[in-house]
Amino acid sequence: MSRYEREYGPWDDLDRDEATERAYAIGVAEKLGEYNREELEAIYEAMETSYDRSMVELAYREGRREATAVAEEVDDGAAVWADLVEGETTVIDPGDAPTGGRDGLPEALDPTDLLDRQNVDSTEALDLPDFLKK
Repeated sequence: MSRYEREYGPWDDLDRDEATERAYAIGVAEKLGEYNREELEAIYEAMETSYDRSMVELAYREGRREATAVAEEVDDGAAVWADLVEGETTVIDPGDAPTGGRDGLPEALDPTDLLDRQNVDSTEALDLPDFLKK
């Protein structure tokens, strides 16, 4: 039984996120010498749109690329698999994303209210400007 088969069980239906995760793992496993092309083809066929299929392809390639990079530093295939596939998932709250400074996004990319719509019930647009009022 391969690493992929131990980590991921059988499936009936996949959404895009599950499919990309599995394709990434297949790419990592392939770089470690465990080929599972039939599973990857089945995942491609399960995707309904060409966009989803391209996301699966990108995840597969990224898995192969990252496994190659990590394998250059670590000779143990189990360590590569554990680091890339079994590693801890980090979820970042969008409100906690750093802005400004050396490690954050530029302030120009901060959210703005310029494109927010007016309140639908507002009649301010029909009022006279302040400089025309007595």
